[in-house]
Amino acid sequence: MTISKGDALPSSTLRELTDNGPEKVSTDDIFKGRKVVLFAVPGAFTPTCSINHLPTYLENRDAILARGVDEIVVVAVNDPFVMGGWAKATGGAGKIRYLSDADASFTKELGMETDIPGPGLGTRSKRYSMLVEDGKVKELNVEENSGEATVSAAATILGQL
Repeated sequence: MTISKGDALPSSTLRELTDNGPEKVSTDDIFKGRKVVLFAVPGAFTPTCSINHLPTYLENRDAILARGVDEIVVVAVNDPFVMGGWAKATGGAGKIRYLSDADASFTKELGMETDIPGPGLGTRSKRYSMLVEDGKVKELNVEENSGEATVSAAATILGQL
């Protein structure tokens, strides 16, 4: 089943690279009682994700937060070390929270998994964005083509806030 607008996010565990190494992060801690923008990418360091998708959130971070959003989170089916490296390489460390769903369990619980075998990526996340309020999906924007970042870009979320 694919998550839909109005659904509650499942309780799951993601990982985040910290100064102490990878640490587990509960989705309940991230989303319950908070207003969060979550966007997912098929892979850190991939061209569309790094050049077209993530930058829209970095550029619009202040405008999004000014509209009452507590935090912006990006999730990818990559290990926490890759996500930490991507945060540093993109200048997003401390601005956006970069979380790892290394085994794709959260992605699969949402029904957002996709297989991208051509370039050797395997199971990854579909590209999407969502506005989550107190653990429930208020807005959901899923790209038809994972090579595009238009529907799930920050401009769409800004229009929905």
